[in-house]
Order: sequence, then structure tokens, then C-alpha cells
Amino acid sequence: MYVLIGGAGLIGQQLARQLLDQGHIVAVIDDNPQVCRMVRDRLGAMAFEGSAVSTDVLVEAGICRADAVAAVLRQDALNLALVTLARHYGVSRIISRISQRDFIEPMRLAGAHHIISTVDLVVSTMVNAIKCPQVESMLHFEQGQIEVFKLTLDRQSPVIGRSVAAIAQDIDFPSSSLIIGYQPHPQADLVIPSGNTVLEADATVLLATKPGLVQALVNFLMPSLFSPLQPAGVLHQ
Repeated sequence: MYVLIGGAGLIGQQLARQLLDQGHIVAVIDDNPQVCRMVRDRLGAMAFEGSAVSTDVLVEAGICRADAVAAVLRQDALNLALVTLARHYGVSRIISRISQRDFIEPMRLAGAHHIISTVDLVVSTMVNAIKCPQVESMLHFEQGQIEVFKLTLDRQSPVIGRSVAAIAQDIDFPSSSLIIGYQPHPQADLVIPSGNTVLEADATVLLATKPGLVQALVNFLMPSLFSPLQPAGVLHQ
């Protein structure tokens, strides 16, 4: 896959590095000549110096044959322009970052297939880390409308020895939540569980739910580890 990245800041460089590691062909556009030189020398990616919203630079960088374009420029307005141009050139996969939520709808109208709010992502991740430190990792989909996270079950979890179907039918299991992955132990592959899959101690589960239900779902699976934050200045004896 040929991926064109607009912007070689921290996100652009890390994205290029991971795509290269996966065997993709990557080209980066940035207006800083030193950054472009570093991308070529250290990452081994192609780098084109100039504006990522210049049609001349985009054509030179091969946007007409790009399978995907990632707009990770520093300004939302520039990312919006790049998304618009990528759609004009018929790119089949267009991804953009935003820092202001006001740009979500314009990005959709411009043709972005995936929109990632970096501020919302960081804030949501930090809030969940504070409220639910047991959660190992968290992914956000559809602008934060769905959360997918991993959780390792300890031996005191009330779901140990129960099937996925039985857990889903439990009246206390949060609605709009699903167990979508199961890993019996760290060396095993992550699989999609069936209703008959029985959960074991120390296994890892992959769960999908609504943002407001994360804490309730963790509490259902791991009540022994759940301890809600107490207001500052309140002492309990």
C-alpha cells in the first residue's frame, strides 16, 4: 500500500515508522527541509519538501496513485484542505486528525473516512486511566461513541467459570456491552469467543461498550478491584 502523510511532526513520524515496519511504502510531505532530511535518513521514507496543500507538491509526491492519505498537519484548516484535495484526486482512504471538534462535520463533508480528535482521545484516555486503572488499553471509535478495551480477570472475578452467553444474560451486565475477544493466557492467540466460551482466571478479555458504561462494566467483571474516587478532604474511618 502506498500511503501519503501530510505533516512530519511527532504523529506523522511515528505513523510513518509503523507503516514502514509493516511493509508499506510511505511518503511524507513537510515544509521543513531539516525534518524532511531526517525522515529520509532515519526512517527511510520518501520525503517531499513543500506545502501538503499545494497541488504541485501533492502530484509530485504521487497522490494520484496513493492508496491512503493521512492528514496530520498542525492546523485543522490545513488538514481540511488536504482532505478536500485527497478526495479530489480520488484517494480511497482518507484519515485526518483534528484538535477542535468544530471541524468534525466539515471533515466529513470534505470526504474524510476516519476523523481522529487528538484532544478528545488524550482526555478520554486519561480520565479512564484515573477512573479504571485496571484497564490495560483503550481504543476509541466513531469519535468516542464506542470504547474497546482489554482487561485481565483475577481469580476473584465473579465471571470466572461462567460462559459468555450466561454473562451476557446476567441482569447486572451493562447493556450495549459485548465480550468480543478472549485470550486464555498471554501465550495464546486472541480469539473471538462463542456463547459457550467459559472464562478462566488470569485470562484477558476484549470488551466493547459505550463510554459511560466503562466503569460499570469493569465493576461487574472485577468488583474486588473497584474503588471509586473519594472527594478531596473527606475522611472515612
